[in-house]
Amino acid sequence: MLVSVAAALLLAGLAATPARAQDEPAAKGELAKTGTVAVSQVKLVNGTRASRLIGASVYNDANEKIGSVDDLILAQDDKAAVAVIQVGGFLGAGGKLVAVPYHQLQLEKDNKVILTGANKDSLIAMPGFTYGG
Repeated sequence: MLVSVAAALLLAGLAATPARAQDEPAAKGELAKTGTVAVSQVKLVNGTRASRLIGASVYNDANEKIGSVDDLILAQDDKAAVAVIQVGGFLGAGGKLVAVPYHQLQLEKDNKVILTGANKDSLIAMPGFTYGG
């Protein structure tokens, strides 16, 4: 019986120990460790959600609609490298996909995307973009 009481006290003591440091919240700007994945606690000040860009209309500097953003391709450094633009077609069908460097896009309010110096003909003249395996 004495062994049972000692075991119960030992288990109660283990249950009352504080949580490990890895489970404590990270200070602002640090990484919080959750298992084997580190999650950033930093609030992004400058950034755009991909879901807001994909499907957005693309205009040229003359305010003519020249296409829409079909997709974004990320480089290994987790930055958008290429925007896939759909040009031509009707209601999103039958258009041609072309790839333009992401840095050439200017993002404005109301999901408006500007591609200066371009027009539908110049985009249609570009080589078509296809997704690799």
